[in-house]
Amino acid sequence: MKRIDKIYLYVKEQTKHLTPDTLAEEDGVTTVDVSTRLGIQRTNASKDLNQLVRDELLAKIDGRPVRYVVKSALRRQPLTSHVSSYRENSRVEPAASSFLVDETENIFNQMVGSKGSMKTPVEQAKAAILYPPKGLNCLIIGPTGSGKTYFAHAMFQFAKAKQVIDNKKELVVFNCADYAHNPELLMSHLFGYVEGAFTGAKQSKYGIIQEADGGVLFLDEVHRLPPEGQEMIFYFMDHGTYSRLGETTKENHAEVRIVCATTEDPSSSLLNTFVRRIPIVIQLPNFNDRPAQEKIDLVKIMAAIEAGRIQKRIVLSEDVIKALIGSVTYGNVGQLKSSVQLVMAQGFLNHMDKDELVITPDELSDSIKEGLLKLASNRSASAEIAKYLEPQTVIVPNEPVSFIQADSYELPYNLYDIIGDKAALLKSDGVDQEVINDFITTDINVHLKSFYRNHGFTFDTNDKLAEIVDEWIIDMTREIYELVKERLNYEFQSNFIYAMSLHISSFMKRIQIGSKRDTQLNENIRNMVLDYREEFQVAKEIKQLIEGRYQMMIPEFETYYLTVLLVSLKKNNDIGRIGIVVAAHGKSTATSMVQVVSQLMNVDNLQAVDMPLEMKPKAALEEIIKAVRTVNQGNGVLLLVDMGSLSTFTDEIIERTGIMVKTVDMVTTPIVLEAARKTSMLETKLTDVYDTLKDFHGYARLGQVSQQDTSHMFPPIKQRAIIAICASGEGTAQRMKELIERYLAPYENNDLVVLPSSILNIRQDISSIRHKYQVVAATGIADPDLDVPFIPMENFFSENSAQIVAQLVEPATPVIQDVNVDEEQARNACIDYMRQSFVFINPDKVIEPLWQFAERVSGSLSRPVEYTFYLNLIMHLAGMLERLIHREPLTVEKDQIDSLQKDAAYDAVMRAVAALESTFKVSVPQSELYFLVQIAQNAQKIKTDNTDDL
Repeated sequence: MKRIDKIYLYVKEQTKHLTPDTLAEEDGVTTVDVSTRLGIQRTNASKDLNQLVRDELLAKIDGRPVRYVVKSALRRQPLTSHVSSYRENSRVEPAASSFLVDETENIFNQMVGSKGSMKTPVEQAKAAILYPPKGLNCLIIGPTGSGKTYFAHAMFQFAKAKQVIDNKKELVVFNCADYAHNPELLMSHLFGYVEGAFTGAKQSKYGIIQEADGGVLFLDEVHRLPPEGQEMIFYFMDHGTYSRLGETTKENHAEVRIVCATTEDPSSSLLNTFVRRIPIVIQLPNFNDRPAQEKIDLVKIMAAIEAGRIQKRIVLSEDVIKALIGSVTYGNVGQLKSSVQLVMAQGFLNHMDKDELVITPDELSDSIKEGLLKLASNRSASAEIAKYLEPQTVIVPNEPVSFIQADSYELPYNLYDIIGDKAALLKSDGVDQEVINDFITTDINVHLKSFYRNHGFTFDTNDKLAEIVDEWIIDMTREIYELVKERLNYEFQSNFIYAMSLHISSFMKRIQIGSKRDTQLNENIRNMVLDYREEFQVAKEIKQLIEGRYQMMIPEFETYYLTVLLVSLKKNNDIGRIGIVVAAHGKSTATSMVQVVSQLMNVDNLQAVDMPLEMKPKAALEEIIKAVRTVNQGNGVLLLVDMGSLSTFTDEIIERTGIMVKTVDMVTTPIVLEAARKTSMLETKLTDVYDTLKDFHGYARLGQVSQQDTSHMFPPIKQRAIIAICASGEGTAQRMKELIERYLAPYENNDLVVLPSSILNIRQDISSIRHKYQVVAATGIADPDLDVPFIPMENFFSENSAQIVAQLVEPATPVIQDVNVDEEQARNACIDYMRQSFVFINPDKVIEPLWQFAERVSGSLSRPVEYTFYLNLIMHLAGMLERLIHREPLTVEKDQIDSLQKDAAYDAVMRAVAALESTFKVSVPQSELYFLVQIAQNAQKIKTDNTDDL
């Protein structure tokens, strides 16, 4: 610490208790006191004391000897409300920032950039305040987070310091956005109203215009003021008179200096008549347009304020400062402040037992670390910043750095006290330290984001989502959104991007960690999806898009859940959802989580229960019960709590309310998000959501992913396959393979292969097949029950065969509802098949006896005439005749032959076989008979809608 800084701190500590009313002649610090106490040569002490007087940090009391006091001891200057609030809620006095509030006369000189990028705005602000006789109205323009509100407060303090307005006045702030959609309410707040002006106006009341009489009115987000409101304001600017709501004459008078602020272009967002009445327009700079030294100074300022709160030294590495500066995008100084507080809070959590906080890049969040890369990509900016940085920057608590400034909105609580108290509480509850750190990190994010959002600092929605999932997932979801809009002819809810991004991120996380959950599809989900065929086809296309883009294998069952999500996101779904109650220790932890999730997901089935650390368990239980009753919609309530001990409330809540409740502990914002997402789906059951949340592993944070670098994160994508099954794995199966491949040929990017297999061997072969291929369907003489769609073989010989193949290649192809084959088509298909497949049989001669065989079996089974069955059976019979000629019949296991006579179709098949044997002078062995019976049995099971069976 510099010598002059030590002197300042010593004088301040010795004289900070003094006031103008209590100051006595002997009070104050002499040069000898400083020299003796600090071990500084008297001449140097005298020199520095006088410099501090010139800097208006100390005041000199003439006498013998000369005495020095901190300047505030000689001023009757009330603190601004945010500093008063800070002192009430913090054990640490913000010494480094509060003296600037006292030193309002010099406030612009203390502002970072007052002689640089802020020089013109400062000069304009002074002119607006000092212009005789009553100053000039002004408009502050600047992007989100550029400091418009802080600048307005600085102007107000400057006006009081110059005694332009009464010292007892306070700045009156009005955010026009709060009432933008209700002009009448806005007018009543601004100008007041008279009795009877509207329903509920039982007595007259003045508005904030009268409250600001003799002072300054700050109209924030003035572009949200409706035209009629702008007209009333500019009339007041011209005449100083106004009428209250319900009055017909403008007889009320007030003298008010008006400062407006907007992020928009005034020429396009405000009336020209309004803008013309504002002679001074102050443009604040973007953070990225400010000089390197100013950016570094701002980081130091904000770190110094946090050091005062923590009362510990903070050491920042060069890369940390660069990362903080480089991470600023849309949010300007406001975003930088939020990032600094997040980094300091995380550092405090990690080094709570240390005397100082040493912050390195390892402790930065991914989004802030990316700032280092962004800055490095701009070589000139990086080099310019490097010129002003040391390898380490040390920030000392209460250090009187001349450029420290207090923000207009300081945290109304000491975040570090919250962190310390919560950590102690979790530790006493037996929670592991690593879990504590992860848990409190979530708390830190929630507190800061909620605070800034509630105080008008709006974070871009994409950036909020990017804090949870990777940007490449968000980009892909936007592409999916365009695809879905094109395929499905209805509107989706506004939270589509959030819900779909979180869903994709969640199942990718499960794939990434190799979770075995959900490998068996819930039967309720499967049955529900049967009613949404169009959405199911689109879900298939989404799955293929993700797999193709990032070369990863996604389980088949995810298609069903994607379908449910698409249906759930349909606009105007009227569903009774599971309620959610979030209960967490802390004054605003639960509320903050619920606010974040409600805004992100656009849901209203959440209730928050904040439990201050001093709240008794019995009182907490009563609050939770009240919330459970409020949020219940008839489908039960999820209780998400931060402490495992709170889960003991479950049984009593159920007993007293009669509402089914499931409790999940160690709640974090991602868990609340996942719960909100899950409960917004159709026909979701409480137990199902509870089970998934217990095993929830968070959302995928994989960094930027391309098609070339996913192999280490996901299983490699497998080639898709359809299995063609016949009795031997040859003959019919090979013919099916050739037929399907003929229809596949026109598709250039097709990855589908056809694998012939035997009905006897498929069970033992399926594991090795699935190890290499992704099986998407099966076809053949019998359904092998492989948990994939089965397409009866005869369907491929119908007139719809090309479309059936198209469904496998391109899921968006309309589903075939029914496959109909007439007699002529069936006969021709059988003859064509035999002609191309066999050598020793004459198709034209054998077709009639084979056809009669099919008629006998079909008639004996009391089946309606379906020529698809004829086609299937005759194709197999032709192959059987060829095998018998070669004396190479099929073989089966003895136990299968033993069970043959028990089959219901056995007698029907035997009568038909007897006629066939007589005609062709052959003997059909039991093994071949077995497969004929299997085909007849399978015909009994197959439904006419198997081609689009989900």
